[in-house]
Amino acid sequence: MITKFPDQWQDKLTQRQFDDLTDIQNKLFQPITDGDNILGISPTGTGKTLAYLFPTLLKLQPKKSQQLLILAPNSELAGQIFDVTKEWAEPLGLTAQLFLSGSSQKRQIERLKKGPEILIGTAGRVFELVKLKKIKMMNINTIVLDEFDELLGDSQYHFVDNIINRVPRDQQMIYISATNKLDNSKLADNTITIDLSYQKLDTIKHYYITVDKRERTDLLRKFSNIPDFRGLVFFNSLSDLGACEERLQFNRASAVSLASDINIKFRKVILEKFKNHDISLLLGTDLVARGIDIDNLEYVINFDIARDKET
Repeated sequence: MITKFPDQWQDKLTQRQFDDLTDIQNKLFQPITDGDNILGISPTGTGKTLAYLFPTLLKLQPKKSQQLLILAPNSELAGQIFDVTKEWAEPLGLTAQLFLSGSSQKRQIERLKKGPEILIGTAGRVFELVKLKKIKMMNINTIVLDEFDELLGDSQYHFVDNIINRVPRDQQMIYISATNKLDNSKLADNTITIDLSYQKLDTIKHYYITVDKRERTDLLRKFSNIPDFRGLVFFNSLSDLGACEERLQFNRASAVSLASDINIKFRKVILEKFKNHDISLLLGTDLVARGIDIDNLEYVINFDIARDKET
C-alpha cells in the first residue's frame, strides 16, 4: 500500500520508517477513499489520525477551499491533528488552518480568506464561524469527528449537531474513537463500523502497587526524584489532584497539573516542558488529558483505580 502513495510522500515515509500501515490504517483506507460513512474504533497509539488523513488528503483538490472539516473535543487534540495534517498536506500543495476557542476570531477569519482546503478545530469555535457564514458548509465534502465519544458529550454535541445539520447535501462522515461505548443513533445512515478495540499493544506492560492512599503522593515524589523519570498521572477527582499537586510542589517535586481552566498558551508551554523532560510528573484527569500525544511516554500512572478499562 505505502509504495502506491504519491512521490511527494515517499521521502517522508522513509524518514519516518513506515514499513507498512497499521491495522486500522489498512482497514479504513479503501472505505474512506470510496466515500463511505465509517466509524473507526481502535485503541490509543494505533495510528488513527493517519488512518483517516492518508485517504482524505489524497482525495482533496488543491486551490479549492474548505473541502475537509476535522472536529476535535479539545484544543490539545485539535492542535496535534493540525501539526500532523500540515506535515502530510503541504507536500501535496494543500493548506490546513486551525480554529480554536479562546483564540482571536478576527485572525481566524483572515485565515479563512486565504482559502485553506482543510479546516481543523474545536466544535464551539467552528460553529461560531459557521453561524457567521465564514465557514461555508456547502463546500465541505468530508467531516471527521475525532474522539467521537467525547464529542457526544452534553457540552459538545449541541455544536456538532448544529454544524452537521447546516450541510445542504450529503457529505461523507468519518467517526473516530478509542472506545466502542458509543450512541450509535448519532451515526449517519449506512455507516460502516470497523471495530478493532479488542487489539492490544504489545509495547504496553501493566503493573500495580499496593499502597495506602495517604502514602501515594509521597510515592509520586519518590518517582519524580528518579533521574529522567517522566510520567502522566491520572486522577479520578479534582480535589485529589489539587491536594497532590500542592503537596508535591511543597516538597519541590517536579510536578505540574494540566487544569482545564488555564490559558491555552500556558498549557502548550507545560506540554512542551513535559515532552522535553523538564517536568517529571504531569497531573490531570482523564477528561483534561484526553487527546494528549506524547512520543515515547515511559509511564502512565493511575492515582486511583481507573473507572474503566479504556482509561
